[in-house]
Amino acid sequence: MIRQRKPLWVLAAGLAMLAGYVDAIGFLRLGGLFVSFMSGNSTQLGVAIAGNANGVAVAAGLLACFVLGVVLGARVALAAGRRRKPAVLALVTLLLALAASVGTMTAAPMAALFLLVLAMGAENNVFQRGGEVSVGVTYMTGTLVKLGQNLAVASAGGPRWRWLPYLLLWAGLVVGAVTGAALYPLHGLNALWGAVAAAGVLTVMAWRVGPVQAWERS
Repeated sequence: MIRQRKPLWVLAAGLAMLAGYVDAIGFLRLGGLFVSFMSGNSTQLGVAIAGNANGVAVAAGLLACFVLGVVLGARVALAAGRRRKPAVLALVTLLLALAASVGTMTAAPMAALFLLVLAMGAENNVFQRGGEVSVGVTYMTGTLVKLGQNLAVASAGGPRWRWLPYLLLWAGLVVGAVTGAALYPLHGLNALWGAVAAAGVLTVMAWRVGPVQAWERS
């Protein structure tokens, strides 16, 4: 993350905000499961296997959809080459639009939620280096670890501000979650159209940032 240019820090924080927004809506709709935080769903799967067989299928389905979304996003990234950022985000925007349409125009809300999971899986392909995720934008455990490590380095006389991008990323997710949680009770799944609009703006931002640089491919 520290190697990213400042416009990319802003883009990453925007993606984290989008993930937090969508995840809050999914969490409230699913009553305790997530559409982007798969560590939580893995724990929920384990709990369901141990004592509540009725929850196994949903948790397992969410996990499978997330992996499928990662695969789909990775294939789009490979096909798009140096323009993978806007290409992947265009896919995310499309999946979110499908989720919003299905969720608000049909009686199949679970289908909309699985589409959200696909979108969140795909989103993790925006930032890559050497074919692997370089910045996780839908999960924050690693980000908080790096925040703490870089605060320790700063307190020991090292670079003073290397921790700031990690704080920005975490704060983006929290702000997005607060917004999603505030809007869902008022608008239900119609609140997903806000995510569609945000994803469209982020797609344009990613295009304006320019093609992938050489250091991002190594």
